[in-house]
Amino acid sequence: MESSNALKAKTLALAIAIGVGAPANVVRADELQDLKAQIEALQNQIEALQKKVGEMDTKTPRKPTGSTGTDQAKGLPFVADDGSLTFHGITLYGTLDIGVGYQSHGTPLSNVAGYGLEYLISKNSNGSRFSIAPNALSSSNIGLKGTVEVIPEVSAIFNLQTGFLPTSGRLADGLGSLVQNNGVPLGSQSSNADSSRNGQPFNLTAWAGLSSPTYGALTFGRQNALTLDGVLAYDPMGGSGAFSLIGYQGATAGAGATEDARFDNAVKYRVSDGPFRASALYRFGDSGSSAYQAGVGVDYLGASFDAIYSRVNDAVTAAPLASVAAITPAQLASAESGLVAGTVSDNTSFMFLAKYRTGPVQLFAGYEHMQFANPGHPLAVGAQIPNSGGGYSLGTVNNTAFTNKKVLQVFWTGAKYAVRDDIDLIAAYYYEQQNSFQGNGCSNNTFAACSGQLNAVSFVADYRFAKRFDVYAGLMFSKVSNGLSSGFLNTSTVDPIVGLRFAF
Repeated sequence: MESSNALKAKTLALAIAIGVGAPANVVRADELQDLKAQIEALQNQIEALQKKVGEMDTKTPRKPTGSTGTDQAKGLPFVADDGSLTFHGITLYGTLDIGVGYQSHGTPLSNVAGYGLEYLISKNSNGSRFSIAPNALSSSNIGLKGTVEVIPEVSAIFNLQTGFLPTSGRLADGLGSLVQNNGVPLGSQSSNADSSRNGQPFNLTAWAGLSSPTYGALTFGRQNALTLDGVLAYDPMGGSGAFSLIGYQGATAGAGATEDARFDNAVKYRVSDGPFRASALYRFGDSGSSAYQAGVGVDYLGASFDAIYSRVNDAVTAAPLASVAAITPAQLASAESGLVAGTVSDNTSFMFLAKYRTGPVQLFAGYEHMQFANPGHPLAVGAQIPNSGGGYSLGTVNNTAFTNKKVLQVFWTGAKYAVRDDIDLIAAYYYEQQNSFQGNGCSNNTFAACSGQLNAVSFVADYRFAKRFDVYAGLMFSKVSNGLSSGFLNTSTVDPIVGLRFAF
């Protein structure tokens, strides 16, 4: 093809020849045809370049570097894999997870409880169940997140995300599931569990802030606790509800209370420098209900290590009310969404995390030591539960459950093996140990305050058979003993499940 200058020269000569009335034979017909073809080719090239530039404008040019949380600190928190649902840095994303499963001892499906079923052995686990199994490998959710550069090397970032039940279409509402079972005998209850997701419009996250590759990320709003970030990054099952004790139970992610796996009114800071990282979080609380956490981590020769310290004041562990006979109409009216029973404590925890990758194998291990003490600022009947979205209140309250301090220790380990690029095999073991804080050193199931144990082992095979789709099969066996089994209808369950997950 001739150069653009040569083409311009020919075009000019043609114009001059026609303009001065040159004979038609001066410009041969074949030259006119050649010139026309070259002009059309240039126009096609220009249109192709304009289309390509337009496509590039809708994509974020940089990719995340890992899963340890350092990307947000470097200003790279939100990158779509192909830009299909990203427009000018704003991404719509989500996950839908649903399957079928069996429980040797379970409870009926709930239309609001966070995972739908009680996958871990629970106090009300009753007869065998075969049913739809939602949110088994991961929680169904939908969200909007984004990053927009406001000045060079500084971006405004945000994340709005909510979890829902694909079986009912309702927002996940753990406290709502407790209210549904107020006054219901254990053997007749539907699935219910305390949770940090309590029917809020954005029950997972709702935060905004600034991010810089050099100075880290500072965010404000409703955010994951550092301990929840640690569970998601270092649990071999990725915080799964059906196959992970620490994913379903929530106490590990919440430094002792699942309500504190996420914090309202929180400021969070993350920063990294090469292989090193640090983080801090503070929850502003009324009347002494504050919380703070700090973490440090490092990556070295294929291994990652993190340590997290937490202090949570006025932590609440909620349960259904044993009886509603004493609840007055005035209490119900002031509670908005409902009333639950609550045990209040000031919690302190230390979490240590490690993982290592070698070829197709990744190894995981974690440990958390949680201490529960009576609250320095007791809560009263009728008080709203922190992080509950303002809709749930305490119908009964226990501020003196830990005159002798309770210590709960959780240990886990596991491995993930990539058989192929599209197939993973995952195995995990979890162990929980509670001390005797009854005062008499008991080690049986006479009292819930006696020392006790919880064991769980799980296995999952996950096959990503198409872009955005994967199918999985797995099970978890869990068993409680001694104090941790006090009042239980049954002490063990197994939950084989097959499911399908769609992520966008």
